[in-house]
Amino acid sequence: MNAADSRHPDPPPGNPAGKTAAPAVPAPEPLPVNPIMNTIVQRYKAYSGDDNPEKIIRAYEYALTAHAAQRRATGEPYIIHPLAVAEILTELEVDSDTLTAAMLHDTVEDTGKTIEDIQAAFGENIASLVDGVTKLSRIPYSSKEEIQAENFRKMFLAMAKDIRVVLIKLADRLHNMRTIRHMTPEKQQEKARETLDIYAPLAHRLGIYKIKWELEDLCLRYIDRDAYYELVGSISQKRSEREKYLEEIVVQLQEKIHEMGIHAEIEGRPKHFYSIYR
Repeated sequence: MNAADSRHPDPPPGNPAGKTAAPAVPAPEPLPVNPIMNTIVQRYKAYSGDDNPEKIIRAYEYALTAHAAQRRATGEPYIIHPLAVAEILTELEVDSDTLTAAMLHDTVEDTGKTIEDIQAAFGENIASLVDGVTKLSRIPYSSKEEIQAENFRKMFLAMAKDIRVVLIKLADRLHNMRTIRHMTPEKQQEKARETLDIYAPLAHRLGIYKIKWELEDLCLRYIDRDAYYELVGSISQKRSEREKYLEEIVVQLQEKIHEMGIHAEIEGRPKHFYSIYR
C-alpha cells in the first residue's frame, strides 16, 4: 500500500461513501417477567410440544397494555385476572387459541378495544372466541327457579358456537369466585347463587369435575357460611392429606384383591364440602 492509499483507506463494506453510520435505535425495554405468565408458557409447552407460544405471549402484552390503567376490586392490576383465567385453562390442557382468547377475553368488555381490533391483531378465530365470551357475559340472569336455570343453561350452550367459549367462561367465573371476598355480602350471595345454578352444572355437564367441585365449595362459603365453616372445622385433614390416605387404602385393597385372584380397578376421591353438605 503506498502513502496515498494509507491516507484514504477503503470504506467499510455496506458503506460505500464512507459516511458515518447513524446511531442505532435502542431496542424497546422488555416487559417485566411475570411468574404467572412463565407458568402458563411452561405448562403449555409441556403438554402441547409447541416450543413457540408467540401468539399467547403477544396476547399477554396486548392485554397488559389495554388494561394498564385498570385495577380489580382487590386493588391488584387488572391483568392478574386474564392471567389467572389462562392459568386455570392450562390445567385443562387447552390449545393456544383458547389461551390467547383467555388473555384477551375482557378487552372488548372493559377497555376501548373492539372486536375489529382483536381480529386485526390476532385473526378471525381469536376474535370469534373473544366475541363469544363477551356476548355470554351480557346475558342477564335473574331467575332462581330450577326450570328457568335449566333454560338459561341451554341458551348459554346454544349461544356458544364453540365449546372453548364456555371453557373460558367457566375459568373466568372460577377466578372471580376465588376473589369475591372484596364484594358486599349481598353481591357475594347473588354471584354464588348464580354460579351454583348455572356454572357448576355446566362444568358437571362437560365433565370438568375439578372446576365443578371448587365452584360448589366456594358457593357454599357464601350461601351458608356457618355450615361451611362447621364442615371445615369438622374435617381437620387438608384435601391433599385425605387424597394421600385414599391412595394408601386403594393400594392395600388392590393387594388383597389380587391375592384372591380377582382383577379389579379401584378408584376413590375425597368428597368435597358441598357434596357432604347436601
